[in-house]
Amino acid sequence: MITFYPGPSKVYPQVEQYIHEAFESGLISANHRSQGFMQLLEKTIADLKSKLDIPAGYEVYFVSSATECWEIIAQSLIIDASLHIFNGAFGEKWMEYTHRISLKSNDASFGLNETLLMDRSAVFSRNELICVTHNETSNGTKVPNDFLLDIRKKVDNLVAVDATSSMAGVVLPWEHADIWYASVQKCFGLPAGMAVLIVSPKAIERAMQVGERKHYNSLLFIRDNFLKFQTPFTPNTLGIYLLGKIMQQVPPIQDVDLITKRRAAEWYSFLPANGFELLVQNENVRSDTVIAVKADKERILLLKKSALQEGIVLGNGYGKEKDTSFRIANFPAISDEEIDVLKGFLARMALKHQ
Repeated sequence: MITFYPGPSKVYPQVEQYIHEAFESGLISANHRSQGFMQLLEKTIADLKSKLDIPAGYEVYFVSSATECWEIIAQSLIIDASLHIFNGAFGEKWMEYTHRISLKSNDASFGLNETLLMDRSAVFSRNELICVTHNETSNGTKVPNDFLLDIRKKVDNLVAVDATSSMAGVVLPWEHADIWYASVQKCFGLPAGMAVLIVSPKAIERAMQVGERKHYNSLLFIRDNFLKFQTPFTPNTLGIYLLGKIMQQVPPIQDVDLITKRRAAEWYSFLPANGFELLVQNENVRSDTVIAVKADKERILLLKKSALQEGIVLGNGYGKEKDTSFRIANFPAISDEEIDVLKGFLARMALKHQ
């Protein structure tokens, strides 16, 4: 079965061997206060920062999921309020979840095909946390990097970014934001069950200013442990081991970015040429890692059913576009040969539809 589901998605085939190696090493049975585990954590973080070109001063933590990151940010980094800039279901869920915890989240939604621009007249509280969904998995859109740069130029606020379906797939402008997070079951090509949380020195200063230490996943408590290459709770040791192996395996992010964007351009050319309508009409905001295709409900049901019969899993639509779209993951673990199989299937289905 070939899966193009946009998360959990295909894992790198080498993961099977890495799991065997992890078992043989004994590390996955090691105490998380042991020297062996601490060395594993230190090396995994170092390899991740190197391959993804993360600035030296930024700190890396591992938690259970991107959803947990919503909780950590809401508990440990909000003083006045959070402003959530989004155009899809996951950005909206982040806002709603934050509101349950902080009761201080504000909505700044925008349209599916809207090129997001910084509102030069906007006035922000100095302590307001600006939250941006970098790549909206639900509808296949992205926020241009220039937008984050514009925020940096206009205000000195903390900026948090959900990069769940773009981290490890494209180059990210790390220094244009202070908090970045992503689950590993998308562009990292790993099994679900872990997330990467990356914070700047400025975010650490904010956490100290807030001083929140009431929870097992309070940011300061997490940091205290990670500075010793330990964790505040029993970690996903296998997930950390696998992430470290994948970071050793993959090329530098600049090389991955070129491949991802080449494939995305080919998808955006292939689909209209074969009679498929793209959900996102504005080329400037089309995602490089999640390709969304629009069609009527009956055709989508037929496509997904026929694909399964040929051993192909297409991604369901999500949120407002649940019944009128399907999604194609364009993640690094997916091979060119697998993409060719899907293109062949879609081309045949397009001929039948004529």
